[in-house]
Amino acid sequence: MDKQKVHPFLMFSGTAEEAMEHYVEAFNDAEVIYISKYGPDEAGVEGSVMQAAFTVKGQEIMCIDSSVGHEFGFTPGISLFVTCDTEDEIDWAFEKLSVDGIVLMPLAEYPFSRKFGWVQDKFGVTWQLNLVELT
Repeated sequence: MDKQKVHPFLMFSGTAEEAMEHYVEAFNDAEVIYISKYGPDEAGVEGSVMQAAFTVKGQEIMCIDSSVGHEFGFTPGISLFVTCDTEDEIDWAFEKLSVDGIVLMPLAEYPFSRKFGWVQDKFGVTWQLNLVELT
């Protein structure tokens, strides 16, 4: 398999490790690949994430805790679209990602999908979850 050339990159403000753990719990085939943390006298807060990567359904996603303060966060204008294989998978992921988040589109049947949901999680990242069509 070719090495992935384009990675979604999520920048948090001190919650990157918590977010990764949350995402790995929300999806069956997800795992933390690596995590590197700031040490003493480095640019970021000691113990925060300098750089990390995790996978969701084989897609590698990178993240960091920003070492500089900023006014911006995540926007629903860009989201992670995940095709789920089973009803149980989409129900579980939607439930986990919705906790303390905002449901943008409830998990339901839509003209474009037999089961779809869109949620902004408690970290501000938006997820579109779609159940694969069976043929």
